[in-house]
Amino acid sequence: MTRQLTIISVLPDLLNTNGDAANARVLAQRARWSGHEASVVEVRSRADLPESVDAIVIGSGADAELVGARDILLTMVDELRAWTTAGVPLLAVGTGWELLSWGIELHSGTVVEGLGLVAGRAVPRVVRATDDIVVTSKHGRLVGFENHARDYVGAEASPLGRVLSGTGNGNGGEGLVMGDLIGTHLHGPVLARNPGLADHMLRAAFGRVGEVYESGERTAPVDAMAHAVRDQIATRLSLSGE
Repeated sequence: MTRQLTIISVLPDLLNTNGDAANARVLAQRARWSGHEASVVEVRSRADLPESVDAIVIGSGADAELVGARDILLTMVDELRAWTTAGVPLLAVGTGWELLSWGIELHSGTVVEGLGLVAGRAVPRVVRATDDIVVTSKHGRLVGFENHARDYVGAEASPLGRVLSGTGNGNGGEGLVMGDLIGTHLHGPVLARNPGLADHMLRAAFGRVGEVYESGERTAPVDAMAHAVRDQIATRLSLSGE
């Protein structure tokens, strides 16, 4: 890329359960390893938004932070909508994904209205899903840790993948894909554990400005380590390795 790649990490203080905000740093580092300059801009309010954005990361937070995080996100919904419509890749994890939906139904019966950027809504589970999860997808096998009290309905037509072990959305699918926007329950951070998904986002980011992304040689040992971790988790869950 002829200019610096700009990745924004949205509300990294409120939405960073299990280190999800680090997904932005994963994208930036892989871009640097491919020979490009990249920076991560932490966005805590609309005033922090840069003029040009190449990728967006939104992490997950506690339910106690839902309304506060939602209210801040509402102030930048026009920018988020414009960027995703223009093909800027966006990764939203856990409650960050739920906040982009039609809404979140809590066990108390309260409904937290979402931003309405993606189809579907989050609905309460009887038992919290807390374990490793393995998913098959077009980006290869995805592995992460899920920790959520809600299922997701309305994403049946466009899941990120199908669950091999774990809960996911609660209907056999996991996550949501709408254009270059990805929602998922996978923590890890997910892009560190699954570099193929990170490279997919980077190809989208570079492609929208007419350039080609190729992972650099320096990613090889990191990718091998991530592969070994995925196989280790799969073995524990009685699944075959990749």
